[in-house]
Amino acid sequence: MPDQEDLQYPIGKADDQPYNSKLPFSEEAKKAHLQNIKDCPAFLENAILNLDEKQLDTSYRPGGWTIKQVVHHVADSHMNAFIRFKLGLTEDNPTIKPYEEAAWAKLSDTANIPINISLTLLHALHIRWYELMKNMSEADWQRTVFHPENKRSMKLWDLLATYSWHGKHHTAHITKLRERMGW
Repeated sequence: MPDQEDLQYPIGKADDQPYNSKLPFSEEAKKAHLQNIKDCPAFLENAILNLDEKQLDTSYRPGGWTIKQVVHHVADSHMNAFIRFKLGLTEDNPTIKPYEEAAWAKLSDTANIPINISLTLLHALHIRWYELMKNMSEADWQRTVFHPENKRSMKLWDLLATYSWHGKHHTAHITKLRERMGW
């Protein structure tokens, strides 16, 4: 059985990635991140393919979310990300709204709505998000938003790296669980 760190971060932490948010803007990194954003809904959908309700209600690690909660969380998170990008592109260092993701994962929509709703939402959202980002200039990537919990401004470039990792991170929670369980 993998240790807790491997279960929580199956592909490593965001800062451990080849194109992490601490690295400067580059066309090569932009291309890789945008491809991850574009591919995320399909990869997530493939990860849950043919799972039954009991499997969807299985936690990917002790104390972790269920697969169902993970899928809904990715939709919640990426909707917030899309709005953060739009704010960052249209306002001067706007303060973004943090949210209690663990509390959101316990709300009735997550508990009662089938995951295909969030997958459909992700497919549509990522088409719009990718279109928005693929046309951003290098100067646009340097625009910032202020994160009040972190008490710092973050470049849109940094957010791209984070969300590029985020989709792969949660997809790996599911695929690694499937491997461990033999599903």
